Amino acid sequence: MDIYIKNMVCNRCIMVVSDIFKEAGLPDASVQLGKVSVAGSVADEKLGSITNKLHAAGFEIINDGKSRLIEQIKKLTIDFVYQKPEDVHVNFSEFLSARLNLDYNYLSTLFSSVESSTIEKHLINMKIERVKELLVYDEKSLSEIAWEMGYSSVAHLSGQFKKVTGFTPSFFKKLGEQKRKSIDKV
Repeated sequence: MDIYIKNMVCNRCIMVVSDIFKEAGLPDASVQLGKVSVAGSVADEKLGSITNKLHAAGFEIINDGKSRLIEQIKKLTIDFVYQKPEDVHVNFSEFLSARLNLDYNYLSTLFSSVESSTIEKHLINMKIERVKELLVYDEKSLSEIAWEMGYSSVAHLSGQFKKVTGFTPSFFKKLGEQKRKSIDKV
């Protein structure tokens, strides 16, 4: 049985959800971002208890197919931004379509109808949060960051950064951690 869970965005989320399933007597549950696989079925009473504990931890069980697909799009966006594909400059729409085996126009329309944003804006916001993180770490130059994030130039990255944050990358670097968001808030 697969149980789909909303708001899982990092390894810490996997740990929390794993602990909830272990406490519920399901230590062999296989937990991945957005999905938990358990052998057999889960009794309604136990599932209700798990649902309550997940909710208290900021998670939610997803029951309908469209919501699951939206969560998959969000998870793949995180994968794309944080664990770049082999070809750094691969087109995101092609990446998403290939991974989900669905037409990008359908995915885009569905995402926009459910979320208050487009897939493109969501991707840009995720990339800008990653750029903020890289700027705070201060290990790479802006041109290295631009290349890693798939921007055509530093000017393109800087322009998009300023449009989203209201700051230039160099000014943001001076501000540091205080203006970053956690990726589940993007």
